[in-house]
Amino acid sequence: MPPKLLTRLILALVAVAVAVSGAAAARRHPAPANFTASGNPVYIWPLPKNFTSGTQTLAVDPDLALDPKGAGGGAAAVAEAFERYRHLIFSPWAHAARPASAGYDVARLTVVVASADETLELGVDESYTIYIAAAGGANSIVGGATIEANTIYGAIRGLETFSQLCVFNYDTKNVEVRYAPWYIQDEPRFAFRGLMLDTSRHYLPVDVIKQVIDSMSFSKLNVLHWHIIDEQSFPLEIPSYPNLWKGSYSKSERYTVEDARYIVSYAKKRGIHVMAEIDVPGHAESWGNGYPKLWPSLSCTEPLDVSSNFTFEVITGILSDMRKIFPFGLFHLGGDEVYTGCWNLTPHVKQWLDERNMTTKDAYKYFVLKAQEIAIDLNWIPVNWEETFNSFGGSLNPRTVVHNWLGPGVCPKVVAKGLRCIMSNQGVWYLDHLDVPWEQVYTAEPLAGIDDAAQQKLVLGGEVCMWGETADTSDVQQTIWPRAAAAAGAYVESVGGHIRPRPGNNRPCSATLLQMPAESPRDRCSPSHKLLCSAASNRPWLVFYPVTQIMQRVRYT
Repeated sequence: MPPKLLTRLILALVAVAVAVSGAAAARRHPAPANFTASGNPVYIWPLPKNFTSGTQTLAVDPDLALDPKGAGGGAAAVAEAFERYRHLIFSPWAHAARPASAGYDVARLTVVVASADETLELGVDESYTIYIAAAGGANSIVGGATIEANTIYGAIRGLETFSQLCVFNYDTKNVEVRYAPWYIQDEPRFAFRGLMLDTSRHYLPVDVIKQVIDSMSFSKLNVLHWHIIDEQSFPLEIPSYPNLWKGSYSKSERYTVEDARYIVSYAKKRGIHVMAEIDVPGHAESWGNGYPKLWPSLSCTEPLDVSSNFTFEVITGILSDMRKIFPFGLFHLGGDEVYTGCWNLTPHVKQWLDERNMTTKDAYKYFVLKAQEIAIDLNWIPVNWEETFNSFGGSLNPRTVVHNWLGPGVCPKVVAKGLRCIMSNQGVWYLDHLDVPWEQVYTAEPLAGIDDAAQQKLVLGGEVCMWGETADTSDVQQTIWPRAAAAAGAYVESVGGHIRPRPGNNRPCSATLLQMPAESPRDRCSPSHKLLCSAASNRPWLVFYPVTQIMQRVRYT
């Protein structure tokens, strides 16, 4: 090839590469929707309801002290949360010697909590207000930082936001709060902001579940829906029926009662509920490994035997034991994908149906309603997958919460009937659907098609689902994040001075979501990048995709 032609070809290829990379950069870095007063993008995720900022930079003392006030400020949960976040903000190597004459602008964090009540229930007040070098609240300190909240759980949410404002400066080796003074007032849009974790298809050790809970707190998700049991395995200890966990994969892949209690306690300290699920009558083949009488026959191993009193005795025992572990007011009873054909093919079940003039559809309804009665007698509100509503919605207990998953348009029908709904539309909020981009996750609207204000209040919120068929300990966190954080934006971000979409409109989002650096996250390990890096903090779940880190906490120096 002639040299000139080769040169032209190379230049042409370079031009194309530049054009492509420029277009890609434009896609990676769309114009941020929200800015500080100085015109810089806001790196807070999810974006607070209301905020104002300035142009000052404040140095934060690495020996930052907690100053608790109010009836609940001295609660152990507040002190523990403060220490967790102090550890995340200040890595051991982030303690540069600051000139003695300079001092620190923020040496203490005042946390004012009005109530000492530590009850964690759905709808608990999670609101908070932050003042940093801004006058305003009764306890605000010019040149200091204050968080005010009505409950300890609001204070915990405020500590998360405060930690995101703290930036490590690579030049000075100090932690800073930029664009002060800050005033932030925030509260979540929905009371239920969930993430479902499936530990039946692939067993997940307790430490991995703890990591998921930690990462949920970073994006203010507040319900861990623990799908403990399914047809593949029964890993939970049930003292009333100790042979049930013979359905586990192995003796080393089980959760004891103490394990489950520990997970609930660990989550509560982070303001996170644990909603347990046992799926009945389908998805229950593993039950029969310990008690074969629960199977209609050896050739019909699910659904559970609807004709046997023993089946409902076992369900009562399971729920009674679990009630001692899980204090959350909602309990998930499943009810999806129930294939009832083999009931008709099992002689004793067929006889039972005929004696009652019931079809298999009638028996499905009978089973679900009977399981609901057991849960309600234990002071639980039953949650069921949407097939129950689609099949016999008019017969469901009026306290039922219907969990949408099959597609859009279900929640409007549910709330029109006066029932409550949780949205998990599989087209956007199933995390094992790897082809769904974060933009679709973020712009999905839980209230789409619901215009009546009273009916909108019946939508408890939304949930992203991490089904376990294709994810295990090696990749479960990489599959959950960053898209779960995009969903958190839809669940948390409220009507306020900066954003709130109308259903069906595109939702502008904070710069944290939109500013996605092309470099590897491992190049930016710092105490304030806790959703990107594992090298400095023993957090293996913090290494995500190299380009699309929605949850990145990078604040450029």
